[in-house]
Amino acid sequence: MEGVRTSGPPPGPARPEFWRSPLRGPWLTAVLGLVLLAGITVLFVTGLVSYAAYNPDLAAVNDQTPDKGWLGFYLFPWPTSPYWLYRVTQGVHVTLGIVLVPVLLAKLWSVIPKLFEWPPVRSAAHGIERLSLLLLVGGAGFEFVTGILNVQLHYVFPGSFYTLHFYGAWVFIGAFVVHVAFRLPRALRAVRYRPGEPAAGTEEAAGLVSPRPAAPTISRRGALGMVGLGSLVLLAVTAGQSVGGWFRQTALLAPHGQDPGSGPNGFQINKTAASVGIRPSDVGPAWRLTVRGAGRQVDLTYDELLALPQKESSLPIACVEGWSTTDQRWSGVRLTDLAALVGLGTNTPQVFVESVQRGGSFRSVVLGDNQARDARSLLAVRVNGAVLSPDHGYPARVIVPGAPGVHNTKWVTRLTFGGPA
Repeated sequence: MEGVRTSGPPPGPARPEFWRSPLRGPWLTAVLGLVLLAGITVLFVTGLVSYAAYNPDLAAVNDQTPDKGWLGFYLFPWPTSPYWLYRVTQGVHVTLGIVLVPVLLAKLWSVIPKLFEWPPVRSAAHGIERLSLLLLVGGAGFEFVTGILNVQLHYVFPGSFYTLHFYGAWVFIGAFVVHVAFRLPRALRAVRYRPGEPAAGTEEAAGLVSPRPAAPTISRRGALGMVGLGSLVLLAVTAGQSVGGWFRQTALLAPHGQDPGSGPNGFQINKTAASVGIRPSDVGPAWRLTVRGAGRQVDLTYDELLALPQKESSLPIACVEGWSTTDQRWSGVRLTDLAALVGLGTNTPQVFVESVQRGGSFRSVVLGDNQARDARSLLAVRVNGAVLSPDHGYPARVIVPGAPGVHNTKWVTRLTFGGPA
């Protein structure tokens, strides 16, 4: 009597012999995983820092991720010193994210046989593990893709980038922590004690070693070298947008076409006056600056604003997309002096800043009291000795040390000290 045969995996990628690369194995996967462990940890921390820099607890207009709940447990008032803090943290976040792309792709390639395991689910525990892997791989792809599209100012995804990227990061990091908890000991063993790759089918092989490998054309260390070279190339064509100055010319992956040229106003911008619907009449002779607070209101013409004591601050502009400028020399009226016009100069509270900009996000913002009180915080009317250009916020813009670029509101028309009017 013929015995009962158990059905094996169907032909194709579900069969171990389908995958013939001799490079796959626990050692290569472990090395790539440990690099990602360090890199993604830095990405997550700098991402949290970036969210805190928007001071979302101050007002709804600052919070691009509503209903964050306990996910905002760590938030703190964003400091103004050191003034380059956001420039560094966001530059690291964006540059590192792009540099890690070859490592992430190599890691996914190294474990692709695991995605076709047969049977797909062997038990409830195995099913939970497979689900966590789906969240891990899907979350990684989502975060990296949306982040890179944001760097390129290419918003093809539905909804707000801030909301999608924020919640996507928490889903991804949850799956990432679970994965690390289960896999880190095995990865450390694979890196430390590697006399040779284990035989295919053994527990140590973890389903990564091919039972019928093809002849090698490159060593595993050579493959790592190629991945590293790819990351170095991306670093070389990305980092310049965060360093700024002359090095911006090397930033081939930075968004282009928005550099206003040479001269005192010749440094990077994100949005032009035309792109947000600023009309000549909005910033012409009829423009007024309204200052409110403590039940008082003062309206200033442009000439009256220029007649107030003018101060200077040397500060950069740094944006969430990772680009930043070198220090620019701004001149204008201190926010504390403007608060004094309505009797609030000695103990300046937070300030609600509004722009004549009609559409788009961040047309208004609330700055914290520590930001308003900093002596370097200005309502600037000049930069590098020249009148602000329309694209840089003429007739007046806010400039605050350490604040994200979108909080340095352009085309300002109203300041309300103490909160929204």
